[in-house]
Amino acid sequence: MTGSCSPLQQEHAVPNAAMSLPSCISSIHPAKVAILQCTMHGQHFLAAQLDSIAAQIYPHWKACVSDDGSADDTLAILDQYREKWGDGRIQIRSGPAAGFAANFLSLTCRTDIRADYYAYADQDDIWEADKLSRAIAWLENIPAETPALYCSRTRLVDEHGREIGLSPLYAKPPSFANALVQCIGGGNTMVFNEAARDLLRHAGEDVSVVTHDWWAYMVVSGCGGQVFCDPYPSVRYRQHGSNLVGSNANGFARLLRIGLLLKGRFRGWNDLNTQALQRIRSRLTPENRGVLDEFCAARKRSLLPRLIGLKRTGIYRQTLLGNLALLAAALLNKL
Repeated sequence: MTGSCSPLQQEHAVPNAAMSLPSCISSIHPAKVAILQCTMHGQHFLAAQLDSIAAQIYPHWKACVSDDGSADDTLAILDQYREKWGDGRIQIRSGPAAGFAANFLSLTCRTDIRADYYAYADQDDIWEADKLSRAIAWLENIPAETPALYCSRTRLVDEHGREIGLSPLYAKPPSFANALVQCIGGGNTMVFNEAARDLLRHAGEDVSVVTHDWWAYMVVSGCGGQVFCDPYPSVRYRQHGSNLVGSNANGFARLLRIGLLLKGRFRGWNDLNTQALQRIRSRLTPENRGVLDEFCAARKRSLLPRLIGLKRTGIYRQTLLGNLALLAAALLNKL
């Protein structure tokens, strides 16, 4: 299910960094944004990311940083920015030291962090100056009681900040049937509302999932929320040797991920995700509950019933190559 905000959907050109706030953002009662940032040995690129947050043309934000036990200069850098910005702008906490997904979910579920919207932030990217304003322009058009998730394309850059490409531009609509087998939005671009956060908190910070961004996409789409993928690249996504999760924009990266799918790694991921979804089963729409049940049942069947069952679910990936790999995984019982 997708939402709409025509100024975002129609604009593909890079807007001027000094542009005024989009008209659908209220200036009377401005929405507060909590930036949920996780760090771990991020000394090389952290300052550039924090500077890009400070340069946002949307000013009503606060950074909540969770460090997972850095032994380099990450904490020293964060302390420098706390001294410069003050506690009203940035707060630093200790993470659970259980991996990046657990760290992000621990921040998401903290009861002492409250805002109107929540934005995930990695430690090594660079945000475009209008990143938050574009996200909020769309989110402000969604009823507060409807879970809503914004994400966008990314501009890929190398470790020196030089552009090397763009993330894929997907044509098929976001949906739970897609989310079951693919994450189409990077966490570093995601901004979501309180209703979406309520769903994530309901599932709990201790839920075992593959990645926090894939989980957010499944949860919001599965529970009848709205997901919007902005074609404008709002983040400069840095590609370097220490990336925990890299882009799949080039052919080699896509083939590598397809190889993991065919080797059975994807089956293990689906085991984790489908088990995690049981925690929010009562919040799924009736239609998506049926999709989940059919998907879980089909994965356990012999070949022909498995293929028929998976066909009934309507699951799909965004590209022809991805769907061919999905079919191969189904044939080989690697799904």
